Amino acid sequence: MPKMTFVERDGTSREVDAPIGLSVLEVAHKHGVDLEGACEGSLACSTCHVVIDPDWFERLTPPTEDEEDMLDLAFGLQETSRLGCQIVMDEALDGLVVRLPAGTRNAQG
Repeated sequence: MPKMTFVERDGTSREVDAPIGLSVLEVAHKHGVDLEGACEGSLACSTCHVVIDPDWFERLTPPTEDEEDMLDLAFGLQETSRLGCQIVMDEALDGLVVRLPAGTRNAQG
């Protein structure tokens, strides 16, 4: 089974199993990682914002225009920022490293 690493807000690294077909957001919730996902992955908020390790960023499918629009609302946006709900695990992402940003901004109603 593929693995991925979450770098928590305090800098702690946590390697977890990342089943194929689950989004980074779903993997986080499965393992109790503090990644909100207020809209439950419906691409209506930016609370599952993660920062992708630069070594992995180019390997991901480019973000859609809708994802880019939501990322514009994310707190602490960085060059390698993505929404965790939009990255779906597959064999090619075995070893993916994502960092949780310092905070989130929930712009829902």
